[in-house]
Amino acid sequence: MDKILKELTIKVWRQNGPKDKGHFETYKVHNISQGSSFLEMLDILNEQLIQEGIDPVAVEKGCKSSGPISFDHDCREGICGACSLYIDGRAHGPDDEVTTCQLHMRKFNEGDTITIEPWRSSGFPVIKDLVVDRGAFDKILQAGGYVSVNTGGVPDANAIAIPKPDADESMDAAACIGCGACVATCKNGSAMLFVAARVSSLALLPQGKVEAARRAKAMVAKMDELGFGACTNTRACEMECPKHITVNHIARLNREFLKAKFQD
Repeated sequence: MDKILKELTIKVWRQNGPKDKGHFETYKVHNISQGSSFLEMLDILNEQLIQEGIDPVAVEKGCKSSGPISFDHDCREGICGACSLYIDGRAHGPDDEVTTCQLHMRKFNEGDTITIEPWRSSGFPVIKDLVVDRGAFDKILQAGGYVSVNTGGVPDANAIAIPKPDADESMDAAACIGCGACVATCKNGSAMLFVAARVSSLALLPQGKVEAARRAKAMVAKMDELGFGACTNTRACEMECPKHITVNHIARLNREFLKAKFQD
C-alpha cells in the first residue's frame, strides 16, 4: 500500500500575467498518497484553494495571488510536452526520463518543501503562474521542420529502402515531444537540442534530403530570431530530456548547417 504524506509545503510561483512581476507563495497540502501523480497533487491543492473561496478579483487589483494555480497539461501520458514545470531545481522534477505528468509523489518525503516554477527562458514568456507560451517552437517548425516535396503515397514511401540504423536513429530523434526541458535546463536558454532533433529526424531519411539545406538554415535562423541562446556543449539538455534525445543530433545539425552554407 502506498504511504500517505501527511503534510507537504508547496512553494509556487504566482504571476497574474506576462507583465506582472510575479512572486512565490507557500501553501500546505495534507494526506497525499505517494501513488498520486504530481499533477494530481496540484489538482488537490487547487480544490483546496477553491474551497477556501478567495475572490480572484482581488488578485487583479494587486492583492496577494490566490485562487487556483494555473498549470498546463493535456495527455497526462508523457507524449504531448504540455506539463512543463521546473520542480526543485530540475526540469520535470527529481526523476529521470519522465515528464511532469509521469512524476509520482513517491519521489518526495514527509515534510518536504517542494518549489515549483515555470520554464525560465525569454523564448517562453509566462502567460500566468506556471503556464508559459511555447509557441516559439511552433514557429521554428513552421520555418522548416517538415517535408513539402511530393513523396507519393504511403506505398511509395514504404518502397524506399532505408538502412535500419538510419531508420532507428531517425525515429529516436522524432521521439522529441517539444516540451522545452532542454531550453529550461540550458544555462544559455538554447533550443539547439529541439531544433537538432527535428532536423536530424528528417536528414536521415531520403524524403528529407531534398530540402535539407534550406531546412537547416531556416530553422537555425528562426531559433536565433526568437531569442534562444547559443549552445556551449554542457550537455545539460541531454541529461534532462524526458525522451533522452542525445547531443549527437546537435552534431548532425551543425554538419547540415555547414554543408548548407558551403552550397550558397
